[in-house]
Amino acid sequence: MTYVIAEPCIGTKDTACVEVCPVDCIHPKKDSPEYATSTMLYIDPDSCIDCGACVPVCPVQAIFPQDELPDNWKNYTDLNAAHYKK
Repeated sequence: MTYVIAEPCIGTKDTACVEVCPVDCIHPKKDSPEYATSTMLYIDPDSCIDCGACVPVCPVQAIFPQDELPDNWKNYTDLNAAHYKK
C-alpha cells in the first residue's frame, strides 16, 4: 500500500507534506521548475514507505492511504504513479 494525493491538492500545492516526508517521495518541490506548471503534488508509489507523516500536515486533507481513497478519486492512484514514469 502507498499513500495517494487526490483532488483537494489541485491549485493548493501546500508543501508541508514535502517537508515532513522522510524519504523525499513527494514532488514537485517549491524550488523545482516543474512546481510552477504543476497543478498538484504527487507521491511516488515506489518510494513511499507508508509512514503516514504527510497525512496530518495536509491543510486540505488531500492525502489518503491507497485502500481508503474515496471511489470518486480512485483515478488519482494512476495519476500519482504516472507523474514519476515520465
